[in-house]
Amino acid sequence: MFQLTAAAAAQVLKAAHQGGTEGMSLRLAAAQQPDGEIVYRMGFDDYTEDDIRLTCEGIAVVMAPEEVPLLDQAIMDYVEIEPEQFHFIFLNPKDPNYKPPFDH
Repeated sequence: MFQLTAAAAAQVLKAAHQGGTEGMSLRLAAAQQPDGEIVYRMGFDDYTEDDIRLTCEGIAVVMAPEEVPLLDQAIMDYVEIEPEQFHFIFLNPKDPNYKPPFDH
């Protein structure tokens, strides 16, 4: 099942507040490139009757049924890549570039 970290959820709520999209769902989409890499898209949207709906860390997440195979087992996080540069990242074991998180 898809997961959001607490850091990602907090940033999604902040973005929804700043963009005036509170109450809308976070829509996720994924596409696999010819080399196997998975490219992700996200934005705020209303859900449709056919959507798969989840609640992750208090965030309503929606995706089209065809997105589920690529997003299942993925984790969306919000991390500091460089000092003061934060980005959403997807940790997905289905992506050939995936590296498991370092366990302490």
